[in-house]
Amino acid sequence: MAGGSQRVYKQRIKSTQSLKKMFRAQELIAASRISKARGRTAAAAPYERAITRAVSAVATHASMDHPLTTERHDTDRVAVLIVSSDRGMAGSYSASIIRETERLVAQLTAEGKEVVLYAAGRRAISFYKYRGRELAGQWSYGSDYPQPEVAGEIADTLLGAFLAPAAEGGVSELHVVYTQFVNMVTQRPRVVRMLPLEIVEGVSTPGEDELLPLYDFEPGPEKVLDALLPRYVRSRIFSFMLEAAASELASRQRAMHTATDNAEDLIRNYTRLANQARQADITQEISEIVSGADALASS
Repeated sequence: MAGGSQRVYKQRIKSTQSLKKMFRAQELIAASRISKARGRTAAAAPYERAITRAVSAVATHASMDHPLTTERHDTDRVAVLIVSSDRGMAGSYSASIIRETERLVAQLTAEGKEVVLYAAGRRAISFYKYRGRELAGQWSYGSDYPQPEVAGEIADTLLGAFLAPAAEGGVSELHVVYTQFVNMVTQRPRVVRMLPLEIVEGVSTPGEDELLPLYDFEPGPEKVLDALLPRYVRSRIFSFMLEAAASELASRQRAMHTATDNAEDLIRNYTRLANQARQADITQEISEIVSGADALASS
């Protein structure tokens, strides 16, 4: 029995060592990509701030209603976009974002609204398909390195749904659920209502003795908004995808580091148990030899 135990422990040590190498490789890959992902997020921030200020200026100083900034009351349908990952091995990353989405869906349903789901990332797509829940749109986009073209495609689809008439499946709101990158240790799910737009960023509040600046929009505020608002939505969705990518990589690096440490602990435990089994085997063999020698001597 001891010899069989040794073989079992050696097989377990070998398989755990293989897993440890894979975990370590995934950790190093995530670590090498996280800095690039954070750099892309930082590089996109100035454009996002600039277009936010431009849209805010038009929306604040032009007395007009625009379809993207006006509340809709002709339908109870609400679109929810979940930005998840394409791959696993990232700890609780995918579970957290799906759990936050389910919480939002339950809240909107309790308010009497019909939720239309859109999913970016294979993990969310698989989750909802497995449960037989219909998706109005889905994208597998390379979640750890998103491209602006995919963000533009997603934004155009969602804008089309918001601007469509109620009879053609139009929605009255758009919510985005993504993972906000706080730091290398903390990444938290976040819900943002994208449409109708509530643009308050980038507009400073004047003091009592200050005057608001005057703007003259050419060819007109409505045409300026028509050009700026779709770009604003695309830039925001792309920034959400970039933050989600950085969060995914940070979660994967942390999860793989933990898995590597656990594999090392298992290898140490299996090695100790294998040594104990080997010592028991040697002791048993010595006992059998001594017993045989005593039997021969007595005979």
